[in-house]
Amino acid sequence: MPQDHPTDNPILNAARRELTERAQTTAPLRTADDAYSGSARIVSINTSAHKGTRKTPVADEHDTVIKQFGLASDAHAGHWHRQVSFLAAESINTARARGLDVREGDFGENFTTQGINLLSLPLGTQLKLGSEALVEISEIGKVCHTRCAIYYLAGDCIFPHEGIFGVVLQGGEVHIGDDIQVVKLGDGTCSFTPAEALKEVEQARREGTL
Repeated sequence: MPQDHPTDNPILNAARRELTERAQTTAPLRTADDAYSGSARIVSINTSAHKGTRKTPVADEHDTVIKQFGLASDAHAGHWHRQVSFLAAESINTARARGLDVREGDFGENFTTQGINLLSLPLGTQLKLGSEALVEISEIGKVCHTRCAIYYLAGDCIFPHEGIFGVVLQGGEVHIGDDIQVVKLGDGTCSFTPAEALKEVEQARREGTL
């Protein structure tokens, strides 16, 4: 019986080669350090029903963060070290400047932030979201084992470089517009993060792929 989507298709293979070559010759996506201005706040809360998919902003502009789990309505939540994820709106603007039609949640982040350079914060930094929730940064960046469509279109994907993850130390309600406060600056370590996860990220940075 013939396959609906044959893996060895000359046309598809040529398209893949062209996209790969385009990605290799395009400058990497990076946000300038001076792009962040104004007060630090949440500009979008995004969730999805399945892992590995784009997220959409929550309809009622608020959600519940559960201690040691994540956002109540998000498939990404769970008992591991990447319970919630963050990406700056400034990073999304960087992708838009490359010509991409992207918006909040398209990179899979739970919280789209504004006015705070997330990459300047070391592991172990604790962020207070609104008046209740407390999150500790557990991973900076992410190693992508498969290339997404955004990578091929833009020559890069910004979330692996500029997205961060955290574990929830204290739950509570979070709302769009809530302030983000750095209540404790980390020392570069996080007791919740497995050693192998840190090793993978560090190796990717040494190899220049992250």
